[in-house]
Amino acid sequence: MITSINRKAWIIIFAIIFMLQNLAFAKDQHARLANMTVTNTRDHLLLYLNVEGAFRDETKKAILNGVPASFTFFTSLYQVKNFWVDNKIADITTTHTIKYDNLKKEFIITCSSQSGEHLVTKSFEEAQKLMVQVDGLKIVPLAKLKKGGKYQIRAKAELGKLTLPFYPHYVSLKDIETDWHTIDFIY
Repeated sequence: MITSINRKAWIIIFAIIFMLQNLAFAKDQHARLANMTVTNTRDHLLLYLNVEGAFRDETKKAILNGVPASFTFFTSLYQVKNFWVDNKIADITTTHTIKYDNLKKEFIITCSSQSGEHLVTKSFEEAQKLMVQVDGLKIVPLAKLKKGGKYQIRAKAELGKLTLPFYPHYVSLKDIETDWHTIDFIY
């Protein structure tokens, strides 16, 4: 009788721990890739995507206090081979950085995929939109792909820790990252 009570107690304890762990994980993982599209021009394979749920309250507050933030997008293109290891064709890392200028009351966004050009806006909503979008990222020239070949593109986004060692209040934010998102296609 005592062993069946102990067994039930242990089952209840493990069930509670499992549910709490899943709640904590679900709360932390709310940023995700959305609207991922692969297309092409006459010469290049292009990627379009955006991140949903990337700007948490603590991130917004830090940015509005002048702390720069960077989103890094990781993209890989593989040629899929049945019953063999996939062949990596391209591995691209793109970074979008935002900085708020308190004096001019404007946001400066820099995208590494656009040759370091700066985009400036006074609207925080527009700045957020520019930060989480990848529009027309050139993955690879079409000449590197074989007609009828099977391919897979994988992408992930990440907002790293924001730390400023000489900042008076030392800001450090938790990492925000999405899961890997994949698209299979035939060229």
